[in-house]
Amino acid sequence: MPNFSFCQESPNSFSLYFENDVFAHTDQNYTNGVKFSWLSPDFIDYEKSGYFPDWSLPYLKYFSFMNNEGFKHNVGFSLAQKMFTPEDTSENELIENDRPYAGWTYFGTTLHSKTKNNLHSMGIQLGIVGPLSYADETQIFVHQQIGSQRPNGWDNQLENEPGLVVIYEHKTRFIEKETIGGLDFDVIPCFSSALGNIYTYAGIGTECRIGWNIPKDFGTARIRPAEYSGTPIKARKFNFSKTNGLGLYLFTSVTGAAIWRNIFLEGNTFSKSHSVDKNLFVADISAGICVIIHRFKLSYTHIIQTKEFKEQEGNQTFGSIVLSFTY
Repeated sequence: MPNFSFCQESPNSFSLYFENDVFAHTDQNYTNGVKFSWLSPDFIDYEKSGYFPDWSLPYLKYFSFMNNEGFKHNVGFSLAQKMFTPEDTSENELIENDRPYAGWTYFGTTLHSKTKNNLHSMGIQLGIVGPLSYADETQIFVHQQIGSQRPNGWDNQLENEPGLVVIYEHKTRFIEKETIGGLDFDVIPCFSSALGNIYTYAGIGTECRIGWNIPKDFGTARIRPAEYSGTPIKARKFNFSKTNGLGLYLFTSVTGAAIWRNIFLEGNTFSKSHSVDKNLFVADISAGICVIIHRFKLSYTHIIQTKEFKEQEGNQTFGSIVLSFTY
C-alpha cells in the first residue's frame, strides 16, 4: 500500500557543497569546506514517515511549529568537514598572533517544517575538533596532489574535543512578484541561532533574488548550520513558477551575527590551547548566480566576510559552489 504520509510529487534531494578561499587566491582563515547532504521528500506524519525512532516522537510535540496543521516536513542528514588555518601555512612553529589550525568533521541532522512562505529548521551537529577530524591529512594530501604549498603548522592545531551544536533557523519568503520583462523577484529574511561548545551565536540576514523561473524555495544554500540543503527541484511539477524546467537568477545577501562562542578562535573548551581575541560581531555580504536545468541546480556564491578576530589583517573572501540533484 502507498504511504500517504508523504506528499505527492515531492522528491529526494542530494547536494554536494564545496567552499574554498582559492576563489580569492588566498589560503587562510576559513580555507576549505566540503559537505554531502540528503533531504527527504515532504511528509506530514512523523510516525508514519519512518525517519524517527519511537522514543523521539513524544519530544517532537514540544515544538509548536512542528505540529501546526498545514505544515509539511523534511528531514535532512549531512556529513561535512571544515578547516581553518593561519595566513602563513609555510611556518612550522606556532604563530601566536594568528588563528589556530583547526578542523571540524561532523554529522548533522535537521528537521524542517514549512508552509509556502515560512520555514522553521531545527538541527543537531555532532562531531570532533582536532587531529581526529583528519583535516590536516585532508589538506596535506590535496596540496600534494595539486603541487601547492605544504601546510606545515598542523602540529599546532587544536586538541581533540567532541562537539555538539543545537541550531534553530527561521526564514520567510515575501515581496514575491513578477517584474517588468517577466523577471521574478523575491526577498527572504532569516533569523538563525546556535548553542554549543563549537559555536554559540545569534544572527539575522536577508537574501534578494531576481531572474527567470525562480523556484519557490527558501534561498541559496551554503555550508551553514540548519541550512535547507538541496531544496527539492522537480521540473514541471510543484515548485517552479513556470513550466519549462529551466531557471536562471542572480542573488545577493547580507547577514550579521553576534558571536558568544567560536572554538576555532577561542581554542579548546576543556583544555589549554592557542587562541586569539574574537570580534563579537561578524557580518558578510555575498552575491552569486544560480542555474537550474530540470533536476539539477548549480549555484556559485562569492562571500566577503568582516574580520573575525582582532589580529586579522583584513576581511576574508571565499567562494561557495553547491550542486543539487533530485530523484
